Amino acid sequence: MADFHGVFPYLVSPVDASGEIRTEVLGRLCDDLIKAGVHGLTPLGSTGEFAYLDQAQRATVVRATIEAAKGRVPVIAGVASTSTADAVAQARAHQKLGADGILAIMEAYFRVADAQVESYFRAIADAVDIPVVIYTNPQFQRSDLTLDVIARLATHPRINYIKDASTNTGRLLSIMNRCGDSIKVFSASAHIPAAVMLIGGLGWMAGPACIIPRQSVELYNLCKAARWDEAMALQRKLWRINEAFARFNLAACIKAGLDIQGYAVGDPVPPQAALTGEQRKVVEAALRDLAQAVAPSDPA
Repeated sequence: MADFHGVFPYLVSPVDASGEIRTEVLGRLCDDLIKAGVHGLTPLGSTGEFAYLDQAQRATVVRATIEAAKGRVPVIAGVASTSTADAVAQARAHQKLGADGILAIMEAYFRVADAQVESYFRAIADAVDIPVVIYTNPQFQRSDLTLDVIARLATHPRINYIKDASTNTGRLLSIMNRCGDSIKVFSASAHIPAAVMLIGGLGWMAGPACIIPRQSVELYNLCKAARWDEAMALQRKLWRINEAFARFNLAACIKAGLDIQGYAVGDPVPPQAALTGEQRKVVEAALRDLAQAVAPSDPA
């Protein structure tokens, strides 16, 4: 089984006005992120607007990411559905395309009980032969993963990781205490990554790493080297990006930031809206201030 760790950018899904995926733009972005030192790529996460894409668009995004990665870093492809059968079909299709792992997300219209939440994630893990990262985000999910469900899922041989976007760092520590080495924790941009690394996290999966990959990798390296004073000094600078994203639509912020940097990723998929001119200036100012925030060092 793969050993996932480090910085995994949640990739955007570049889409033109007619709904076509801009595979060349996505490929260039993936190549540049890998050259900047990221440890993996995650298509179809929240920043990838998975909820707004159809099945063909999702498959195109995953295929283009895998082709661009060329085996240099692992690709963990997002799977999300309100239907267990559809989620299983997505997971199998992503593995067939060559994904190295699955990021399993549960959508829900009606709230479902713990037993059904557990069965959804188990069905995905049972359907593939690659590691599964379970994802929890109480802000967007009607049926969240409780600590009891997480502990039970951690016994599955392919459910090796969890990405938690609860904003509650204490919850991450509870997961670590409850599950031990049976499940490893990735943080989200909703958490302070350096703090999560300090308590035992192994990295983060987050949209901001798309636009600040070099700085994100440097933060990871400082944390791994236990150079905590330097890590927190850098983390304070990087937090400005998170503060900007908290004010606006996440995908719109990342796409605006990438457009500023020369990637023609297009606008968010409707009915989402692009940032206004004034909102875009906030992102532009944050990126400008961070441009010289860190000089890359050798990996720890």
